[in-house]
Amino acid sequence: MKKIIYYICLFLYYFIARHLPGSDLPYSFGSKQIRGFLCRRIFRKAGRNINIEHGVFFASGMDIEIGDNSGLGLNARVTGPLKIGNDVMMGPDVMIFTQNHKNDRLDIPMRLQTAPKEGVVIEDDVWIAARVIILPGITIHKGAIVGAGAVVTKDVPPYAVVGGNPARVIKYRNETPGKRETESNAKE
Repeated sequence: MKKIIYYICLFLYYFIARHLPGSDLPYSFGSKQIRGFLCRRIFRKAGRNINIEHGVFFASGMDIEIGDNSGLGLNARVTGPLKIGNDVMMGPDVMIFTQNHKNDRLDIPMRLQTAPKEGVVIEDDVWIAARVIILPGITIHKGAIVGAGAVVTKDVPPYAVVGGNPARVIKYRNETPGKRETESNAKE
């Protein structure tokens, strides 16, 4: 019976709920609640007050976990295995990949050289801005901020603010103001 409910919810999500208006529009008619209701039955685990925005694609959703007060941004495209913690904000057009292609063999086409899936973990209290791309096997640690348009190719440390392509640390949120300047002056 659980499998039947899963497939019904998946069908309703992709053919109806995915196309309902965004949750911030005055004429949304409970879109956020409808998508949340369906995704709680699709995802492996879903916390309270989740926000799955308009246009989100998550494949089967079976290996996705999302914590309390977290969301997938407008038109996000994610695949599992994916674990999202509590209080995670995600901007529009974010892409999270958990599988890639190999290219080391020349005797078969690259399209047939699929690498194994590598899960992505996004810990609590993370902000992922618009159009970020996160590659397979990445962990974004607690309190981090990923700037708009960043391509995340390696793990993001706790409380780091990263940006660019490839993403690099710009600063740390928990760093005392002036600390970095003091350290660089001491090295000279």
